[in-house]
Amino acid sequence: MTSTRALSLAAGASLGVALGVAACGAQQADSRVISSDPALVEMASDLLPDLVARSGLELHEPIRLERRSREQLIRYLEGKLDEELPPSEARATVDVYALLGLVPPDLDLRSVLLGLYTEQVAGFYEPDSTALFVMDDQPEAALQGLLVHELVHAIQDQNADLEALTDGELGNDRTTAAQAAIEGHATLVMIEHMTEQMAGVPIDLGDVPDFSLQMRPLLEGMRTQFPALAGAPRIIQEALLFPYLEGTSFVQALWTSGGRVAPFGDHLPKSTEQVLTRSTADDPVELELDVTGPPAIREDGLGRLELGIFLEEHGADPAAADGWEGDRYVLVELADGARALAWYTVWEDGPARSRFTSAMQTVLPRLGSEASLDSVEIDGRPATLLQIGRVGGVTARSTAPAS
Repeated sequence: MTSTRALSLAAGASLGVALGVAACGAQQADSRVISSDPALVEMASDLLPDLVARSGLELHEPIRLERRSREQLIRYLEGKLDEELPPSEARATVDVYALLGLVPPDLDLRSVLLGLYTEQVAGFYEPDSTALFVMDDQPEAALQGLLVHELVHAIQDQNADLEALTDGELGNDRTTAAQAAIEGHATLVMIEHMTEQMAGVPIDLGDVPDFSLQMRPLLEGMRTQFPALAGAPRIIQEALLFPYLEGTSFVQALWTSGGRVAPFGDHLPKSTEQVLTRSTADDPVELELDVTGPPAIREDGLGRLELGIFLEEHGADPAAADGWEGDRYVLVELADGARALAWYTVWEDGPARSRFTSAMQTVLPRLGSEASLDSVEIDGRPATLLQIGRVGGVTARSTAPAS
């Protein structure tokens, strides 16, 4: 499910508040933080040396930090929605997921997202202005936990262009994978810092092999802490929680196997499949579609994460998504104004495709009488084509793997 890149970076701030952080003593403020608020300068300056060391990155320039009102936050979020998810794009996204039976056809996606982010955000890092903002309604007891998480984002952005990594033009699955790396890294650094402060002894979460399993119940608890999140369609819930649940595990696996490395450069996952398998060894297959029938309204991919959710939501085994190697769909508009969908998926081998087509036998009837699934080949690779409605001429070809 779509989520704007700026809003996705904003959402993580609540995690520090939700988990709770032990207070740390302040030291002398320095030039590494620029703010009109002396208290914020003092807190951030005290935290930065430890966070820089834990992140495996470097601080290249001062971090800008200010307070903002809840009203200013809402105006910012509304502006980002207008910029990154205009009404026509939101409508097309809903149409795709409604045809797949994952959201109601009349879902107001923009309102849902605005409600979710307004509910969750206690502060945010804005890549556009390279500034970190915290809400002025946050209690002092929660402020340091909030700063820990968001300061990591600011450090990340000085080493890897976060806006470029989560650019919507890269596609839904690739940006979700990047968000998982970004948020998983910030969350892991935050939890390690918190744990050490509370325990009073040095902590290295790279030395705790089952750490992600221990943290999962706590992170899953976020569903019940936020009513708007709990009431959202599951595909939206999973898209928002995935960067924390699976991203934290992905980065912790990096730390366990390769030392304290940041999940950027060669370590940046290119698909949710890589995040789920904790490996960046196999790049996804990229597909291009040629549409010769009705006009295309939207093109993108679902990815391994959403494919599994799709199967599970329709009562099929989500493990039938294993073996995914790439996918791409197109939403077209018919002459009567109705919309139809063609969705190609590439599989690692014939047996993986067979497992998927078998699982889909129980799903197809739930998608309506015009839904069909065919086994096809794309440049010699086993693939499937799901069509919902009278799509017309749509063919697929593979390009070079993601680079």
